[in-house]
Order: sequence, then C-alpha cells, then structure tokens
Amino acid sequence: MKNCRSSPHDSREQGFELSHKLACEQLTKISDIEEQCRKNGARYIDPNEVVIDYLNQPYHIILPRDILSCHCEADVISRNNLVEVSLRDKILILHYFTIAKGTPTTGILIAYKQLPGGMNYFPAFSQRAINPLVKHFGRNPELLMSTTAKLGGDKADYGDASVTINAFSYVPITLVLWRGDVEIAPNGNILFDANISDYLSTEDIAVLSETIIWKLVREISSA
Repeated sequence: MKNCRSSPHDSREQGFELSHKLACEQLTKISDIEEQCRKNGARYIDPNEVVIDYLNQPYHIILPRDILSCHCEADVISRNNLVEVSLRDKILILHYFTIAKGTPTTGILIAYKQLPGGMNYFPAFSQRAINPLVKHFGRNPELLMSTTAKLGGDKADYGDASVTINAFSYVPITLVLWRGDVEIAPNGNILFDANISDYLSTEDIAVLSETIIWKLVREISSA
C-alpha cells in the first residue's frame, strides 16, 4: 500500500498556495487601486496593472479584468516576464500592496521581538534569518556591503558593519553584524523601522528577512 501522507515540503507548498489564493482575494476587495498605489509607492499603469519595486527590481501586478470575480486570480511577473517569480515572493508582494497604510517611515529601528507576537516567534526567526546572516558574514562583515549592492543596500552606522535594504518603498530593513574576536563569537541582528507592521504581518516580516538573507548567501556562492 502506498504511503499517502504528505511530506513537510508538500504541506508547506500547499500553505503557500492557500496564502496566495487568499492574497488574490484580498486584492479584489480594494475599491481604489490608484489610491492604494499612493499608500505603498507602487506605480499605477491602469486599472489592471501596477508596478511595484521589490528588492531593487520592478515587478508587475496584473489584476484580473473582472475585478469582482474571486475566481480570477491576480498575477505577479518580473520585468518583461523573463524570470519566473517564486510563489513566496508573489505572496510578499501582494501582502505588501494590499496591507499598506501609507504611514511614513519613522527612523526609529526596532528588533523582531518588538513586533506584535514577535517574542513568541523569535526563536524560529533567529534560526531562519539571524543565524544564517552571522554564519555566512560574521567573520567577514565587509563582505555584506558588496553582496547587498545588487539589492540596493546602503551603508548604515551600526555594529562593525551594517546595511539598509529597501525591501519595498516603505520597508527598510537593516542588517547588522559584530565581528567578534578570539573570545567572543560574531553576532548579528536584523532591525526594522517602527512602521513596518503597517505594511506586513509579523509572519511576513520573518519570511521576507529569511528571503533576503538567502538571496545574499546565493550571491556569495555564485561569485
């Protein structure tokens, strides 16, 4: 008899598919797409297309022609549709677009533990995002700056090395590293503007942070 139990990978993919479907449904509930673009920094093309910058690259959100139909899903494509956009990235882009409240950045940085529910989820966040950051860049913090150039990283003034990446127009994310020494291991953190919960959920922030770190790791591997 075949084992019909799904693997953790299959379950996770099913979760992403459901999240994508729900995100598309939320998009259809926005009555004024042009106004929503003003809240999130996207560029309005027409009622069925907007362009949003994500990790220093433009992406097109193609809205269903029949905006009232929940069965006609939106799509997210890269410039000229040459590169397939992962389901995870599509979800982040759609969530940011639909949730955005238009609040300006504050310049006040907060840690993940300070987000709503962040204290409970922090061990998983640390394992998935902070630990890989430290593992791959902690002994060579200067590498962080050159590696983040493709994502539009700008030098920041924290720790031994730090960069700020504008993941979205209103979502700056700051990666910080401390080199350590013979007695102290390298350390790091990921910081967010205090307004970030007006643009992404705490879970989305974890997924976005993990996505950024592994994009950087892949940059090292391909260099």
